[in-house]
Amino acid sequence: MNTNSERNSREPMTIPLLMIHYHQDLPSDLVLLVEQIAELAIDLRWTWSHAGDTVWKAMDPVLWEQSENPLVVLQNLSRERLEELNRNAQFKHHLNNLSEARSTYCNSCGWFGEVYADSPLKGVAYFSMEFGLGQALPLYAGGLGVLAGDYLKAASDLAVPVTAIGLLYQEGYFRQILDETLWQQEVYPYNDSSTMPLWPVLARNGTWLSIPIELPGRTVRLHVWEVRVGRIRLFLLDSNDPLNSPLDRGITSKLYGGGEEMRLVQEIALGIGGWRLIQALGLEVDVCHLNEGHAAFVTLERARCFKEKNQVDFWQALWATRPGNLFTTHTPVAAGFDSFPRDLITKYGVIYAKTLDVAPEKLIALGRRNGKDSDEPFNMAYLAARTCARVNGVSRLHRTVSQGIFQSLYPSWPQCEVPVTYVTNGVHVPSWDSPWADEIWTRSCGKDRWLSSENSLTVAIESLDDEVLWDFCGQERADLVRRARQRLRRQFEHRALTTDTVQQVDQILDPNILTLGFARRFTAYKRPNLLLHDPERLINLLLNPEKPVQIVVAGKAHPNDTEGKRFIQQWANFAERQEIRKRVVFLEDYDIALAQEMVQGIDVWINTPLRPWEASGTSGMKVLVNGGLNLSELDGWWAEAHTPDVGWALGDGKTHHEPEWNHIEAEQLYRLLEEEIVPMFYNRDAAGIPRAWVAKVRASMSTLAPQFSTNRMVREYVEKLYMPAAIGFHNRIAQGGKIGKKLHRWNEQLVQFWNDVHLSNLSIFEESEGWTYEIQAYFGEISPESVEMQIYADPIEPDTAPVCLKMHQHARIPGTVNGYVYKGNINTTRPYTDFTPRVVACHHDALIPAENNLILWWSGDKVLS
Repeated sequence: MNTNSERNSREPMTIPLLMIHYHQDLPSDLVLLVEQIAELAIDLRWTWSHAGDTVWKAMDPVLWEQSENPLVVLQNLSRERLEELNRNAQFKHHLNNLSEARSTYCNSCGWFGEVYADSPLKGVAYFSMEFGLGQALPLYAGGLGVLAGDYLKAASDLAVPVTAIGLLYQEGYFRQILDETLWQQEVYPYNDSSTMPLWPVLARNGTWLSIPIELPGRTVRLHVWEVRVGRIRLFLLDSNDPLNSPLDRGITSKLYGGGEEMRLVQEIALGIGGWRLIQALGLEVDVCHLNEGHAAFVTLERARCFKEKNQVDFWQALWATRPGNLFTTHTPVAAGFDSFPRDLITKYGVIYAKTLDVAPEKLIALGRRNGKDSDEPFNMAYLAARTCARVNGVSRLHRTVSQGIFQSLYPSWPQCEVPVTYVTNGVHVPSWDSPWADEIWTRSCGKDRWLSSENSLTVAIESLDDEVLWDFCGQERADLVRRARQRLRRQFEHRALTTDTVQQVDQILDPNILTLGFARRFTAYKRPNLLLHDPERLINLLLNPEKPVQIVVAGKAHPNDTEGKRFIQQWANFAERQEIRKRVVFLEDYDIALAQEMVQGIDVWINTPLRPWEASGTSGMKVLVNGGLNLSELDGWWAEAHTPDVGWALGDGKTHHEPEWNHIEAEQLYRLLEEEIVPMFYNRDAAGIPRAWVAKVRASMSTLAPQFSTNRMVREYVEKLYMPAAIGFHNRIAQGGKIGKKLHRWNEQLVQFWNDVHLSNLSIFEESEGWTYEIQAYFGEISPESVEMQIYADPIEPDTAPVCLKMHQHARIPGTVNGYVYKGNINTTRPYTDFTPRVVACHHDALIPAENNLILWWSGDKVLS
């Protein structure tokens, strides 16, 4: 794959189709101006590099505020306005500086180029069903997409060689309004590609590049669009081609739209179509990174292409390519995985199995816990786990939860050894910091603070004065109040409320009082109404004459989640109560723009999920850089981040199922607010500064903001997962997949003869500092080099490694085929009953148990000899 800097220097930006009309009747100087502005406008770097905001605002402040899309602003400028801008020396100077800064950014080698210029990692293909990059490209539903967008921005900042693959939806996710009964209604605006920062990708013959995928009875064409995200290219597949049938044109009509069959076809388009796009572009990809299981079909298509190129069978190809596949799971419960019924997966699987030259039942078995159970649904996460050599959760706690979810794929293996690691999520800090926060961080840590390691940031923030921190928090809170009032005014006008009600908006919220925030998807496990458990107690908090509190609430419910919609209605009704209207607001249409406004001005961010249902949770991370504090359940990221000096914790760090637990935690929530949080905020010194509060803000900003950034997250992916994956992949595919073939034969032999393996005659001897174990092992047709005898003991403490000691071959057992005596010595103070001999598959080129889950335990008595 070419480096990102090479791509940017050799491939000029293509102007979107709607801009062509400017070239038809504008003089050359204005054409050059339009092209310069368009080149900046269609690079989504402007969504986090806000140096250009003054340019977009100068072009047309009203259009910019309405659209937050510089391309739309440009497309709606009159010729007269363009001529004015072209005569404005200050505007041209700023524009030239932006162009120069962008060129410098894109062409520099960045962190990855400086540190890993000679590494085997040449390219990562990142597949996601949704991408949340900004208002101008609404292709996301929630946290998964926003995380994917933040990942791309950080990969760009660090110059990691990533290419992203997704789908272009004609409608995207819904927009939310509340009707006169305050019930959520869904609206699906059309995504007009001509006003979005993307352009068609052309084939070598000059036509629009199309990727074919085979579906039952027909072939579907997927058009390809490109989006520039700084140094990163995002390619989007689009089925809305007139040469497709009306049904197939609708494959990419709506994000997560349609029934099961449409969802399956979307995932075929993303996975199979996505890898075919990689091939068509001629990109060099070492690592396929699946952001959730939606794209799991890419692993099959990757193996198919290797199979055809190297004349091997599918299973050999899978063994060769699997080390280069990485699966990130974001799901905390097995029921959250996409699964498809037998008849549906058979309908599509039979077709694809023919292209792989594989029996359909064997292919479908890859997506089932029990491959022999023909009635079991096909699970995309199981397919991903079986075809990816590495799987990771998105927080330390989620790793443990995921090990429990996937343990059924590794029968007889201890949960702590289920092959799931973790990389805790982060947020792209420049996308979420306020102008006030940006100023403080820039003054303290430098302009390029998020472009490399964040190790030096903590010390710089720790040295900030109390007055500086408290003043910037007040400025942010005032901005939030102003923006919330603007949104409320629009809400009231859309609902046709009385003029008096609309005019009272400017009396709602107060920029000088403690402001709580709660915003997320409204669904039962997130317990969005826990704070409403005792409404009168909450009202007393809000209306305290000496220490008042206010709260800003936002969030959407899934269109089919009636309970979630009822939660929203309860909050909206609560906010309508006359006595508290100035203290509570529910803001409609929670999206990236509203999230940015909220996290930039909230004092305390509240999160109340049922543990352990929050895989990571990134909304609370977004307040860190802005001086906000967290009051959250000990779940997801907060379970590893919380200490008393940076915020407050709900729960006891355990999982509870008892019905009264909601009442217990609601009581704890009220008590924390009444006895700790509110008093600390209002406990001021003679200068009017709450010193204890500011100390918490400083500790949270300095320690947590750098730690929970995508800067750290992406570097961790590179070093912990991408590098080993790239090395393993190149090792496997060398010489036409020679090692992959050997591993396939090794695995086949183990599977065929594993039932003949047995253990007998365990002897345990006490030593001065531990124990010696001696056991007889009979492998039959399996070579002893293909297995390993071990002594195992569970870890004593959570999140620690188990004891796993290799036993050594001591003597051959006469009269047997591959029968041996094994010995192992353990220096330990633990009792001998804690340890158990076992035999597992072993090959120095294989990842165990990810690629072979065979295991046999000693099942007899353990008695001292």
